[in-house]
Amino acid sequence: KEILEKYHDLFTLQWEGVIGNMCVPSQAEWEQLLTNCSAFLFYGMERFMSHILLNWLAAMNIPKCRLVILLDLVRSQQSYERITNSDIHKSCLHIALERPTETAMLLSLTGVGSVIATQWYTTLQENAERLEVLFKSLLSSCKTTGQTVHILQS
Repeated sequence: KEILEKYHDLFTLQWEGVIGNMCVPSQAEWEQLLTNCSAFLFYGMERFMSHILLNWLAAMNIPKCRLVILLDLVRSQQSYERITNSDIHKSCLHIALERPTETAMLLSLTGVGSVIATQWYTTLQENAERLEVLFKSLLSSCKTTGQTVHILQS
């Protein structure tokens, strides 16, 4: 919340989404958020694709979304139990499609222009630091996504 408040004035007037852990977005809400945005940020626990139905995403067409930022792959005991219970009902191929590279490919096939994503499990603190760098570079310094990724890598 601190980072969002810090960069609030640099956001567009149409900033919308779900913040906090009080409610889990429905598939319809995910679809609305993804199809009506020019940029999408996911900052959450476990794999982004574990929150969205794979068949639903594969059928989507979201060319207006030019950038997706996935700050996921954070694990807690509670999220690990949730994902383990969810994965029991999925095939190995389905779980494989939820990995970072495969997720980026699926998003690209739906029309997303660029995807910035974590590649391995991390902590909330590390993702908060990444989010700070992303917002500073993309919003304050007006750097391109490529320049921003280069900053994140170093």
